[in-house]
Amino acid sequence: MSNENNNQDQQAMADEWAAALEEQTADAGFDADSLLNDVQAQSASAAQGVELDELKDDSIPVSDPKLDVILDIPVTLTMEVGGTEIAIRNLLQLSQGSVIELDRVAGEPLDVKVNGTLIAHGEVVVVNDRYGIRLTDVISPQERIRRLK
Repeated sequence: MSNENNNQDQQAMADEWAAALEEQTADAGFDADSLLNDVQAQSASAAQGVELDELKDDSIPVSDPKLDVILDIPVTLTMEVGGTEIAIRNLLQLSQGSVIELDRVAGEPLDVKVNGTLIAHGEVVVVNDRYGIRLTDVISPQERIRRLK
């Protein structure tokens, strides 16, 4: 019964996020369903068979058994608003209501990190009193590896 309630809660949350994304597309001045229908109608009338080369990223094997071993390992995903350095003297003087100035300008994208490694930038969104993050820029795997060196 608890698992069923959890599934219902997850479905309700997914519906709320979908509604928020739909609202975003409406705010952008177009109807996503109408646009999709137009594209499908155009592609159906002008569809021609073509043979495409298979796109492959050989750096990450799809069915590598070694990779399968790590796919279920949990990682820590964090969103960093900003940071600052302060002396311990000032840290000890902090109390409720204290304000700490961060090194980031208001409106600047947040850093999205996995286990402390920057993987993307994004902006905060709120859906039904819950925070989320919309990714605005994802760092390529090659760039992430380059930054590790």
